[in-house]
Formats: sequence, C-alpha cells, structure tokens
Amino acid sequence: MLSISSKAREMLDKFAEDADDNNLLLRIEIIGRGPKGFQYDLQLVNKSEGKEDDITLEIDGMAVLVDLKSKIYLEGTTIDYKETLMGGGFSFDNPNPLWMDELSQAVAEIIADEVNPAVASHGGHVDLVGVDENKAIISFGGGCQGCGMADVTLKQGVEVMIKEKVPGITEVIDVTDHAAGTNPFY
Repeated sequence: MLSISSKAREMLDKFAEDADDNNLLLRIEIIGRGPKGFQYDLQLVNKSEGKEDDITLEIDGMAVLVDLKSKIYLEGTTIDYKETLMGGGFSFDNPNPLWMDELSQAVAEIIADEVNPAVASHGGHVDLVGVDENKAIISFGGGCQGCGMADVTLKQGVEVMIKEKVPGITEVIDVTDHAAGTNPFY
C-alpha cells in the first residue's frame, strides 16, 4: 500500500526520539489538491490524536495511521526524505490521479476549464475539495476569498456551471473561511 524509504524512516525515527515520547505514530492525510498534485499532512501523533475513522497500518515495523478517505489515493505511494541546500523535507512519490471517481473528475474538469478562467480576471480561483453524496465541496482563493460578492459568484456562476455540465451534482457548497488570510479580497 504505502512504503517509506530508508532515509525517511531514519528521519521519522530521529524526530520521534527527539520528541521524548515512545508512543508516537506517523499519521498521514491528504488535505487538498493543487496544480502540483496532492497536499499532505504528515505528523507524529499519539494514538489518541488520530481521527476516529483512521486506519492503522504497519509498514516495515512502524505503526502508521492513515486517514480513511485518503487511503485509496495513497496506494503505491513512497514517502522519502530529501536533503537540499535549504535543509530538507519529506516528499511523496504518488502515482495516483487526483480524483478516482468519474463524478469528481467531471467536476474538477469544469472547474479547471470553465470556472477558473472566469474568476481569474478578479485574481481568484476555485478548488475542488471533494464530492460527497452528489454535493461538490469547493473553496475560493485569491481575490475571491473574502469578496463581498462570493455568494453571488457561487450561486449565479460556479454552481450554475457545475450543475449544468455535471448532472449528478445536486448542490455546490462553499467551505471557504472568507475572513481568514492577511488580505482577503483586496
């Protein structure tokens, strides 16, 4: 399912040792998708800090918690640790597509091909967070985050485009924190 390179394992063991806690587990979750692929959350946590629906795996003798919804997208992934001039960090070699089901793929294509070009003129962008029970969950970014017209853009623009092109979608939900950020909507 998931593999950890020897260098990554060495660094994880070192970080766990430095934390002075013998009960730490590695926890992995895909928290988003972007132009460069998946966005990951990788942490050393106590078992109690995991989510209720996490799956516990054993990888080369190491206990790993994996977010249930992320599991399918982590199949075949290798976690590595790369040294650079600026330090180093964990990297993921993930062979999976950003979306596995046809409904999510269709929504992602409409957002990329039609929605984002329309909101780009305002310095904004829309990201697909996921599809759950025929509801497309999106977030606004850039100039659209915090914009007073975000509700109008959602209901009269984004939702209309998505529902018209992807009949399986019954609702579009905005999960953006429009008050967050250092400069929401210029």
